[in-house]
Amino acid sequence: MVLRFAEEIVLLLLDDVSGEFARIPEWSLQRALAGAVLMDLALENRIDTDPQRLFLVDGSPTGDDLLDPTLASIANAEGTHDSRYWVEQTAMQHADRVHARVLERLVEHGILHRRDDRFLWVFQSRRYPAVDGTAEREVKLRIMEVLFSDEIPDPRDIVIVCLADSCGIFQELLSKRELNLASERIQQVRKMDLIGQAISQAVWDIEMSLALATHPLM
Repeated sequence: MVLRFAEEIVLLLLDDVSGEFARIPEWSLQRALAGAVLMDLALENRIDTDPQRLFLVDGSPTGDDLLDPTLASIANAEGTHDSRYWVEQTAMQHADRVHARVLERLVEHGILHRRDDRFLWVFQSRRYPAVDGTAEREVKLRIMEVLFSDEIPDPRDIVIVCLADSCGIFQELLSKRELNLASERIQQVRKMDLIGQAISQAVWDIEMSLALATHPLM
């Protein structure tokens, strides 16, 4: 089982001591989830981008209910649109459903347990088995290691850093001192190309459009 980017973004926001999620603006979370869905579709080779548009490569369903509603929207759209359009459309049309479904799936996976009496969530498992059978550390531990070490990150962690930085998530997760210490490293990680040239371009286009949608004055 490999978690989708939307699932990892939600886990990144969870404080496993308090059981509460970091408070970020709703529109920022919606766009982070939208970008996560689009990036997964790019990695699944369902969509691609060029400088002017995001376009369909393969409209066949992935079988994943986090991704397929957005994929269907792209497949059924009249005309073509750029990445920013699809970030905003996905945020408006699908992000709330994606968020709710992510929480359900994390409970189904046995990763989170919901304390209904306090409306809090706690980790049941801090390791997620990957496709190759190795154990992946909980996303927050992985990303903090990426930010505060010189190790070459996993390609998926590069995408998570890009998503989190574009949507201002690190401003909520890190203290001002930590953010200052990590800022140079964040920019270094964002420039890494470990995904493959074609997919990297699509991820970069989605990331830039995500940043523009989240921070309109940029």
